[in-house]
Amino acid sequence: MNRLSDPHSHPRVWAIGISKLRDLFRDIADEYNGRADLQLVSLGYEDAVREIEAAGAKRPDVVVAAGSNGTYLKARIDVPVVLVNPTGFDVMHALARARRDATSVALVTYGETPPEARRFAAAYGLDLLFASYRSEQDAQACVLDLRDRGVDAVVGPGLVTEIAARVGMEAVFLYSRASVRAALDTALDVVHATWSEIARRQRLDNVLQHLRDGVAALDAQGRVEAINQRLAAALGIEAAAAVGRLLAELAPDLAHSALDSEGESLENVRGVSYVVHRGPLVERGVTSGMVLTFQESRAVERLDRTLRSRQRTRQFTARYRLDDLIGECDAIDRVRTLVRRYAKSDATVLILGESGTGKEMVAQSLHQLSARRDFPFVAINCGAFPEALLESELFGYEEGAFTGARRGGKAGLIEAAHRGTLFLDEIGEMPLPLQSRLLRVLQEREVVRLGATEPTRIDVRIVAATHRSLTDALDAGAFRADLFYRINILNIGLPPLRERQADIVALAAELLYQAARREPRLAAYIGSAQQAARVLAKVREPLCRHAWPGNVRELQNVIERIAVELADSGESGARVLSVDVLRAIAPEVFDDASAGLRELTLRQRSRRIEADEIRAALEACGGDRDRVCEMLGISKTTLWRKLNAAA
Repeated sequence: MNRLSDPHSHPRVWAIGISKLRDLFRDIADEYNGRADLQLVSLGYEDAVREIEAAGAKRPDVVVAAGSNGTYLKARIDVPVVLVNPTGFDVMHALARARRDATSVALVTYGETPPEARRFAAAYGLDLLFASYRSEQDAQACVLDLRDRGVDAVVGPGLVTEIAARVGMEAVFLYSRASVRAALDTALDVVHATWSEIARRQRLDNVLQHLRDGVAALDAQGRVEAINQRLAAALGIEAAAAVGRLLAELAPDLAHSALDSEGESLENVRGVSYVVHRGPLVERGVTSGMVLTFQESRAVERLDRTLRSRQRTRQFTARYRLDDLIGECDAIDRVRTLVRRYAKSDATVLILGESGTGKEMVAQSLHQLSARRDFPFVAINCGAFPEALLESELFGYEEGAFTGARRGGKAGLIEAAHRGTLFLDEIGEMPLPLQSRLLRVLQEREVVRLGATEPTRIDVRIVAATHRSLTDALDAGAFRADLFYRINILNIGLPPLRERQADIVALAAELLYQAARREPRLAAYIGSAQQAARVLAKVREPLCRHAWPGNVRELQNVIERIAVELADSGESGARVLSVDVLRAIAPEVFDDASAGLRELTLRQRSRRIEADEIRAALEACGGDRDRVCEMLGISKTTLWRKLNAAA
């Protein structure tokens, strides 16, 4: 078991001393039972060094010694050494004892004589000689010289007092139990502090080893202080062998990099691309090194794709509710009734209506009222994509399915709608080949990605919408009959705005109120739909008389112009909105030609409106049919057919 993890383990302390110091160690050893594994060693100098080196796994955590012996060990072993230092009281007490029986006393210390001892002797008028030594031989020569000079007693550490006793001099041991006890206590503190640091480093190393990225800590010279196994494996070396070496030697590919600067860079190590982040290591406010993290660029790309996917999933939400459907006419009441009824079913719904009548709002309301409300609402306009792109968007693809396919493949929108609702807007514009694939999805409730061999099961509700007559498309062979009968299980027809004259003012007021909420200059005096209705009172008649070929979308455009006009005219603008003002900013409202639309059938209106939109696009594009097809998301064949159908 690791001693650091063993709660019953005690610091292993070796008290090294000979003669009198050894006796002091022995006298107080019992005080440390239960606190330390204290071992007394009666050796000195080189003999003590060999004993420590031979101990192997049982070597001490700390050594306690004194004088020249302690200093010798400190310079030759890699174990912490705590020196026994005499206190001022020890010196005074020893000198007092020596002067009782001798007339001439010398204080012999290892190294320089402490200045405190000299000041003490001068303060009390003590006649003392001071001497010091550096080695065992030096100590013997020093004692013999003092004897020859007539010194009667010597005060000093164990080595000095033993020599003095052998040559017939009075010897007083300098150390006391208090000084030895203080050294042992310090030794225990050193071990506990060392153990805490080792445990902290082990925890940090465990953290490093569990990181998915490669990590290295460098000192100020660029040498490795710590490295995790993941980075060591990437560099093709052993982690233990990397410590202490220059990173530039371990990874020559990084030699050109500015490793002494912060930031991120893209680096190549042994043929693998990494995003390398460099940050400073700061100790006490001073930069002492650098920490590097290595992340494979492929992992960054995968993470980016995952984040984009999650963000995309969060975007697949329905914003509109049934309460957002404004209107009190019988036709709108019927729509609300059908939405509530159909929301309880999982059957496919087909929503019919001219462009701008609110088909997606109804689809989102269906989703919000259904049991699938907590899952994605995914909408796609089938007429807004080229055939190849629409196929990959709907069904997804496997890696390598085609040139430029994303690594790892991509889930299609049908899969993204799993357990939720898939809204296929303008389904009448879907190319015939994709209609066949969609039919299989509806029948089998499974989708096969491009390039895949295995299908993926899905649970999705389909809501489709179109502004064109699918029966005409059936007759023309542009829409599959089997798909039509599969999607036309439940259907909801949305009335055009010209057939909802009673709702026009209410809709206009709500749209003006919403515009005012976005415009601080209007919010002060248009604080509700009722106030907005009062502002629109003078232009009620032309608004209701207009046929609104663009339906609610066209009405919203006109209201936005009104909002801008009111905001620019100041607060008084609410009182001066007149027919003349409306005529100036929206002359099409007064175009009587649109009234003729009321005399047409639904199919004729749809064709007329489509043709008008196409002609407007042609005029805007200078007659460039390729640009018009790209802008409207239709083929040249469709463009030609729609223009001729309205002729």
